[in-house]
Amino acid sequence: MDSFWGQRRVMVTGGAGFVGSWVVDKLNARGCKHVFVPRSREYDLRDRTAIQRALLDSRPDLIIHLAARVGGIGANRTYPATFFYENLMMGVQLIHEAWRAGVAKFVAIGTVCAYPKFTPVPFNEDDLWEGYPEETNAPYGLAKKMLLTQSQAYRQEHGFDSIYLLPVNLYGPRDNFDLDTSHVIPALIRKCLEAKAQGERSVEVWGDGSPTREFLYVEDAAEGILLAAQHYDRSEPVNLGSAVEITIKDLVALIGRETGFSGEIVWDRTKPNGQPRRALDTSRATREFDFVAKVGLREGIKRTIDWYERERGLR
Repeated sequence: MDSFWGQRRVMVTGGAGFVGSWVVDKLNARGCKHVFVPRSREYDLRDRTAIQRALLDSRPDLIIHLAARVGGIGANRTYPATFFYENLMMGVQLIHEAWRAGVAKFVAIGTVCAYPKFTPVPFNEDDLWEGYPEETNAPYGLAKKMLLTQSQAYRQEHGFDSIYLLPVNLYGPRDNFDLDTSHVIPALIRKCLEAKAQGERSVEVWGDGSPTREFLYVEDAAEGILLAAQHYDRSEPVNLGSAVEITIKDLVALIGRETGFSGEIVWDRTKPNGQPRRALDTSRATREFDFVAKVGLREGIKRTIDWYERERGLR
């Protein structure tokens, strides 16, 4: 049992979701006896009165805000207004009401999509305001970026202890594998496994394979969030990543090998590539709260494939 967490009452918004469920598991493992997960059917976090009820019902000392409307490039292009409005309203109202309720600490989870489209690589937190985000996910990225502005403003005016974390692209067991809304790794895993099972000779992938991405295994991300919640007490943003950059072309080849799919990759160049490069400078997280990712990309993808196959009864 961790004495810090054993004494805390913690609200985890999005605690039943992909990242949130791992955070809740780790809180339980640390001996946190009071973990409250507001479910959307009871507490619609877009509604201020619902937020107020959640705070009254849980009386948290600490809030980890993970609830979000998320998706890949396709979903962001289809629902830009929805992604902007829902993420902005959830976060802005939650921070304000948490301050009003006397919550001791607030952990806001941002997104790598907040960075400018042409940020120098590796992305340093000080470059966050040096341009406009990549267009396909700008509404989502800007909505989440406003939480950083709010966090800093509330600390300056009210002394509110809030921190802001910027995780890179996440993946792992319990991810969303819906091809209409999923991110790149779960989408590729599903496509390759289904093509292999159905004897198909090719898999179609958006773009031309040239963009680069950095990926962080979900369990590592959850660990980083809890380390920051316990040990970091400033409003300067902090990247959470693995510090390993890979091209989409190489990622597809890796997933193909791990799933056993040996067919052709057909690149649909009529579809957008998204941001040209993504890779983070993770030195601040290491310096401030001793976070270093532990699970390598190949191992993380193997674990994710194994989980997906078990869930689908494929093994």
